[in-house]
Amino acid sequence: MTRVVSLFLPTWPTDRLRRKAGDAAPPSEAPLVLIGREGSKRLVVASDAAARAAGVFVGMPAAKAQVLVPGLIVRDAEPIEDEAGLERLALWVLQRFAPIVAPDAPDGIVIDTTGADHLHGGEQAMLDALVGRLIMSGVTARAAIADSWGAAHALARFAGTATYVAPPGHGSSVLDVLPLEALRLPRPTSSDLRLLGFERIADLLSQPRAPLTLRFGPQLGRRIDQALGILAEPIEPVRPPDLISIRRAFPEPIGAAETIARYIGKLTTQLCEALEEKGLGARRLDLICHRVDNRLAAVRVGMAQPVRDAKRLTRLLSDKIETIDPGFGIEVMTLTATIAEPLERRQMASSLIEVAAPDISDLIDTLANRVGERAIYRMAPAASDVPERSVCRIPAMAPESGAAWPSHWPRPARLLGRPETIETVALLPDHPPVSFTWRGIRRRVKRADGPERVFGEWWMRDAELAAVRDYFRVEDDAGERYWIYRAGDGEDATTGSHRWFLHGVFG
Repeated sequence: MTRVVSLFLPTWPTDRLRRKAGDAAPPSEAPLVLIGREGSKRLVVASDAAARAAGVFVGMPAAKAQVLVPGLIVRDAEPIEDEAGLERLALWVLQRFAPIVAPDAPDGIVIDTTGADHLHGGEQAMLDALVGRLIMSGVTARAAIADSWGAAHALARFAGTATYVAPPGHGSSVLDVLPLEALRLPRPTSSDLRLLGFERIADLLSQPRAPLTLRFGPQLGRRIDQALGILAEPIEPVRPPDLISIRRAFPEPIGAAETIARYIGKLTTQLCEALEEKGLGARRLDLICHRVDNRLAAVRVGMAQPVRDAKRLTRLLSDKIETIDPGFGIEVMTLTATIAEPLERRQMASSLIEVAAPDISDLIDTLANRVGERAIYRMAPAASDVPERSVCRIPAMAPESGAAWPSHWPRPARLLGRPETIETVALLPDHPPVSFTWRGIRRRVKRADGPERVFGEWWMRDAELAAVRDYFRVEDDAGERYWIYRAGDGEDATTGSHRWFLHGVFG
């Protein structure tokens, strides 16, 4: 089933202007509007959230807006720069989220994420990551995912939430309560429909189609069918001229899995030859199949390192053939190296003088394309004395940073995700316990070593300025060893609660 994301950028022109100005940009709390000309009139063509909250709207005369809002910052609109910036943003989304991305001028981007959401942890996680990254970059954004471009476009703009995930096969249920403007109708058409008493999309869906078409033309019915997914609305993917891409058109549509696999091998071989000419290796490949019914089917695979091995790339793509729905047949196939990086030639290791390092990148690529890139990682040390902060996740094939694990005190093989409270009996407050109860089982301590004092990181939070932990390695009468700590130094109440916690288990 097709799944489409609509990314809505309500204040894109003003956000782009602030990002372009950098340090010289006006304060974010200052109302900002962009002015354009319509004949001899100077009108507001874009406004930020602060200006809208003050009552400024698109189409208002510039002079009236300046009188209405004292301190209003006025800049000239740059529609050509806005369009170019939107296309650059679409390319950024293309490289990171899905193979089919296109600008949806003037304030959005449309993304076909069919089959790509699992690589980002699911649809909700993908939308959260997309919107979150944009907001961190200073771009206001909302996003929705639905079964059609029209439905996703409507929900992103009128659902009222930062992210909205419509259930697959939703039909008209998610659109019924939305206003008429959600159908992307011309403003005069929406106004005329309201004069006739239509307020919501459900009001239109309950009426016979013929009288509406007779009065308002075929565009009204077309927009309804596009929103419901009855009428296909193809997305023309953005493709910069410097991308390495191979295209194959077929005299007769193909649909058998064996035929698709054979032509994937041919396209991959040609692509690797083109990459070799430029000294590059592919980090991400997008296979787009153009069907005879004007729909697209896409497959994306990623590699941990630059790769130019045709057999390896063919196998990764062929593993995804079952996700390709050929429909009534595929007439064009396009293979693109969406991300390509320099690939250095390496001399083969000689068994006489050195031992070849094992290469597990092929296994990493296979697993990552099946379960998602985020699910494949390795643990690495981080610069922190606090145990739960001293470990971080890095990509499975990331180069070694040179950081080493602490060796002055042994660390448990298993560190709990969150320390668990234990009940203890101790001879003195600053001594290790003689027994403790964890998860309902009482354990008698036979041996203990410590304490290892860990101080709070005052530069992270003010509450850690005086906080300390005293860690002990303890062994019970069954020979099992645990890593426990007391929150505080055992004397001063400002250093912690003096409660005991179990933080890890030794192997």
